[in-house]
Amino acid sequence: MNDRIRVSEVRLVGPSGETVGIVPTSEALKLAQEADLDLVEIAPMARPPVCKLMDYGKFKYENAQKAREARRNQTNVIIKEMKLRPKIDAHDYETKKGHVVRFLRAGDKVKITIMFRGREQHRPELGYRLLQRLAEDVVDLGFVESSPKQDGRNMIMVLGPHRKKAEAKVELKAEKETRAAERAAAEAEERAELKASHGAPAPKKEKGRSENLDPEIEA
Repeated sequence: MNDRIRVSEVRLVGPSGETVGIVPTSEALKLAQEADLDLVEIAPMARPPVCKLMDYGKFKYENAQKAREARRNQTNVIIKEMKLRPKIDAHDYETKKGHVVRFLRAGDKVKITIMFRGREQHRPELGYRLLQRLAEDVVDLGFVESSPKQDGRNMIMVLGPHRKKAEAKVELKAEKETRAAERAAAEAEERAELKASHGAPAPKKEKGRSENLDPEIEA
């Protein structure tokens, strides 16, 4: 950059990306100083090297911002695992399915493992039907990324989420904020009703006419 460029001439590119052409390095440096910019070597292996007029400080800052944004949007692929037995009862199935639904909604992949024991190993169709049923039950949230395959005593299937991790995060955050707002509104309404009930004046009791014990005094 600038005075550190030792070659006698460079292929110069202007600040907007326009090609200036091959010029002496001294002239390129003069143009950079006049424009209050830096002369930066962007293709040192070219003959002659390619240099560009730019605000190097601004260039570094923008690149750092882009890298930070890329890291923020980067999604780590997480594979959750759920294990089932071929003869699982209805209650356990619903519980396990609930976990799978939660994982897919969060944007995670789910590895479903059917574990066979004893004679169950000779009935692989039981595991296949169970995996098929599960895939159909969560079809709105995920898809079969890896079809059921026998792996020793186990049968494995991988479900992938329809939405990316970042999208799922945004939606789950929005749902959480909505629930919090609804809860706060309900609590405020309940407090208002309670305050109104405590602050209301008690109804006045009608006075009954007292009995006149003296007949000479008109009521």
